This record gives sequence, C-alpha cells and structure tokens, in this order.
Amino acid sequence: MKRRQFVKMLGASASLVAMQSPVLAAINKSSKKPAKIVWLVLRGAMDSLHTVVPVTDPDYVALRPKLSKAFKDELLPLDANFALHPSLKHLHSLYKNKQMSPVVAVGSGYPKRSHFDGQDYLESGLSTMNHDTGWLGRAMNQLELQPNSKALAVANSVPISLRDTNKVSSWYPTNLKDADESIYDSLMNLYQDDELLLSRLNEGLNTQQMAGENTSKKRAKFIDLARSCGKLLASDNGTDCAMLEFGGWDTHNNQAFRLAKQLSDLDSGIAALQQELGEHWQNTVVMVATEFGRTVKENGTGGTDHGTGGAMFMLGGAVNGGKVLGNWPGLKAEQLFAGRDLMPTTSTFSWIATVLQQHWQLSNADISKVFPDAKAYKVKLTA
Repeated sequence: MKRRQFVKMLGASASLVAMQSPVLAAINKSSKKPAKIVWLVLRGAMDSLHTVVPVTDPDYVALRPKLSKAFKDELLPLDANFALHPSLKHLHSLYKNKQMSPVVAVGSGYPKRSHFDGQDYLESGLSTMNHDTGWLGRAMNQLELQPNSKALAVANSVPISLRDTNKVSSWYPTNLKDADESIYDSLMNLYQDDELLLSRLNEGLNTQQMAGENTSKKRAKFIDLARSCGKLLASDNGTDCAMLEFGGWDTHNNQAFRLAKQLSDLDSGIAALQQELGEHWQNTVVMVATEFGRTVKENGTGGTDHGTGGAMFMLGGAVNGGKVLGNWPGLKAEQLFAGRDLMPTTSTFSWIATVLQQHWQLSNADISKVFPDAKAYKVKLTA
C-alpha cells in the first residue's frame, strides 16, 4: 500500500470514529445502570442528642444531667463540636474513611408527634399525606433510561416509601414450613397461561434463592435483614434500590441501656450490609432517617419524649463523607422549637433530593415530581 493511500484511510477511520462517538456515548449513557440506594427507616424516633452528641454545647449537660454521664465508653470524636455514641464503631470508621456523614438538626416538616403519622409523612414525602404514593417509588418512576430498574422492600408488604411504582417487589424471612417442590411445579403449570402470575412466581423463587435458604428460618433480626438486603442488591438481577426498616427506637425510659443496644445492632447491620455488597458498596448510598427527634430535656424515667429536630446518616462508598452536615441551632431555651425540642434547621427531603440529583442524576424537573415542596441542596454529597 502506498503511503498516500494509507494516510487517506487513516484519516477516514478517524473521521468515522469521530462521527460515531456521540452515538456511542449516548448508547453507553442509556445502558449504564444507576447507582444503588438503600433507604433505612428507624421506626420509633431515635434520640439524636444521645447518638450524635453536641459535646461543646454548654446547655447539653444541664438539660441531661443523667443521660450525659450514662455512656459506658468514651465517645467517638467526629469534629471539634460533635462525637458519636460509642456503640457506633463501624460508622465511626466509615466517617474516618470519608464514607459517612451525619446530618444534625434535621426534620421532615411533620408538625406533630405521632409515630405512625410521622412515619407515613416521612415515607410519602408530600406535605399533604397520601398513603398510595411514596417518594422512593416516585423516584424510581423517573429512571426513564432504565426500563428494567427494580426496587426491593425488605418487608412483609410494600411500605409507603415504595408505593406508586410497578418496579417494586418485597421479600421477608418466614418461619413457615417450606412448601414441597411439587407445589411449585403445580403452580408453574397452573400459571402457564398467565404471564403476570408466572413472572411473579419466578421472581419470588429467584429472590428466595439469592437471599439464601437459611435466612427463611431465622428470627428477623436487623443484622439478618441487612445481610440479606446486601446479598440481593449485589446479585445480578437489576435491583437498583432497597428499603429496610428497624424498629424499637421509642426510648421513653431506660434510654441509656436501650439505645446502646439499638445502636450496636444498627452498627452491626450496616457492617453486614457493606460486607455482602462487596464491590457494589463503592457505588452505594445508604440513607438512614427516623420520623422525628426527641425532647432535649431528659424525663424522670431515664428517657426522653417525642420531639421534633433529629439526625440522619448518609453513608456508603459513594458518599463524600467525613464531615458533620447541617446547621446546629443551639440548646438555649430561646433556640428550642416550642420551648422543648431541637430546632430543625434543614429538611430531610432536601437532603434526600440532593442524593437523588447527584447519585441518580435526576434533574430539577425530576426532583419536583418526587418532592414537590423540596429542592436539593448545593453541597457535594456523593463522591
């Protein structure tokens, strides 16, 4: 081949690649799976002031003379003003590795102190409560480039957070006796002419197999649920997000002992989730929230009562962590909400919207469909 012909062919090849590159980029963008999200609701209203402790606030000890001295071990330092409860050792290591950030003085905007209504409000994400639609379900519907995207609810039924989408399935361990294989075969034959029932049966059997047979016989401890959640998310089944629940946070009495146990179980569960996710951890954001906070003043039974402002956690390999987020309002009488609660200074829904925008690349228009009354913050939350 002559040199001139070779140069012409080389130029034509380069032009062809240049013409194709926008097309290839579009194909790659549309075929890329969205990053994973885990939404964890702590039911019962976790006491934020005993979890993310404001160690330099001068009013903390005066408001909590017993609880402030009830920690069995040294607090785990975060920055100059805050420290973690000593039970949260794994979360503290994530913080030091810049994979966790707590958000202080946060609230959903729910104006009352009812657990059930507060949880429904948190899951719906709307200022006017609607039990048929949830913010995570609406977010799933915005993933238009991912027609095969799926969500998993680790629960007996689909919680409010994941309602209003047809992309969700649920799984929960059971103590019931396993069905005989012949029953599954009979159901397969029965559903042969019903595409929807057949696909749901196959999906359920596949989910159970991926979760592991032994999980169905265990008591539903949080660490077991978190481990199964990680296993299911890590499997190659197109699941992009999951929801977990963890109850028992209503500490009206004996809070120091009870909360230490709860936080230890939470810490172990997060560690198990991370382990099972494996390499997927680097592309995961876990958002941990509770329906509201608790009173800043301890009560007469060694506990705290229903409050307003609380805390949430952002953690995962995809989190730009290692700092305490939110605005601290202070604990002086004039700084409290209704004279008794921690004042919320930022919105739970705006923090979630920030994750959805940065981690799932949802646009402002998409966010408005998920949270009509909240906007994303201009802070870099994901790595």
